[in-house]
Amino acid sequence: MQKNIIYLVIFVLVSCSKTNPEEYIKHINGYWGIEKVITLEGDEKLYNFSQSVDFFEVKELNGIRKKVRPQIDGSFLITKDSKTFTLSIENDSLRMYYKTPFASWKETLISAKENEMIIRNKNGNLYFYKRYTKIDL
Repeated sequence: MQKNIIYLVIFVLVSCSKTNPEEYIKHINGYWGIEKVITLEGDEKLYNFSQSVDFFEVKELNGIRKKVRPQIDGSFLITKDSKTFTLSIENDSLRMYYKTPFASWKETLISAKENEMIIRNKNGNLYFYKRYTKIDL
């Protein structure tokens, strides 16, 4: 029941904005940190700190997603975790299609704004991202 309420609230928020999913594309590029995850069952996991962030880069309808590790000097260590994807608008949603030699799957970009992004993965879990900003010491 709790998961249905969460999905209903997100659906209402996204539906009321009447945003064209194509508009999300311009916000994808950049460094993103996971703020929280809400599972299909309604469980919530907060990510107060993570050693890695996701880097997204989209050119036309093709993209790459890499895990990177921020360094104190503002640079990033690039990990070996890198995936390519293609974008497609289907049923008023922006889909991200991934394909590796071992698997293929899709994710749905629920919302993307300048500083926040929500992605639903193949298991129905919602990933809430915030744009990464360097921590000044």
